[in-house]
Amino acid sequence: MALAAQPDPGTQHAPPHPGTPPDPPRRGALATTACMETLQVAYLHAVVAAAGCTLSQPFPDNGIDWHISHSAPGHTVDDEVTIKVQLKATYQIAPQPPGPAFPFTLDNAHLVKLARTPVAVHKILVVMLVPRSRDDWLRARHDGLDLRHCCYWTNLAGHPVTGRNRTTVRIPTTRIFDDRALCEIMNRIGAGGTP
Repeated sequence: MALAAQPDPGTQHAPPHPGTPPDPPRRGALATTACMETLQVAYLHAVVAAAGCTLSQPFPDNGIDWHISHSAPGHTVDDEVTIKVQLKATYQIAPQPPGPAFPFTLDNAHLVKLARTPVAVHKILVVMLVPRSRDDWLRARHDGLDLRHCCYWTNLAGHPVTGRNRTTVRIPTTRIFDDRALCEIMNRIGAGGTP
């Protein structure tokens, strides 16, 4: 005879009052920075999928996180063009930063790699602004999933190193990284231009 498991009466919780938010879930012990890396990769995958591109990860990683390729009949330099993408994330900058740009600091060795010019394959930096609390990272509804907050991109080709060990660069707030922005980047490269 099979017995149905019954809840322990001592562990049952009273239903919350209407309008009371539920208790936050008990999250894993993984470091927040590691979780931020996973979140920005999810954002990148969604953008690449919507743009109709392919995505690959170099192995081993040589200082660049991802390669994105885009095939389109309008490309004149090749039938498929590729860019290299370096992902970064921070919760130290509030969402919807005011002004035309926000500051982001890179190690000089990393900046040198991103700023090299000329190159055969262009590189961009994508910076994700993440809410400080993981409770605010996702909002799921019947009609969609909001992944918060936003990624911005920039091309640092030719950017000088100005700090002793680290250099602060400016990330334009007008360059939101989404599927349309990615397609526009790829079409400019496909026509022989820069990101």
